[in-house]
Amino acid sequence: MTTFNIEILDPKGKKLLMDLAELRLISITENTANQFSDTVNKIRSKKAKLSLSDITKEVESIRSKRNAG
Repeated sequence: MTTFNIEILDPKGKKLLMDLAELRLISITENTANQFSDTVNKIRSKKAKLSLSDITKEVESIRSKRNAG
């Protein structure tokens, strides 16, 4: 089985897809998950594990690399 993400630009396209689904040639499921909010939540959950000193060390490391170059 192959999965595609399709952006419908014309309402006629939706009708065509629905017709194909009625013929049982394709299966249509709407994606209710928001990929952006899933990613943000994942980043936030990791962020909570960092301490202030960890963040400070990382910032200082990046600054020294940037200033050295």
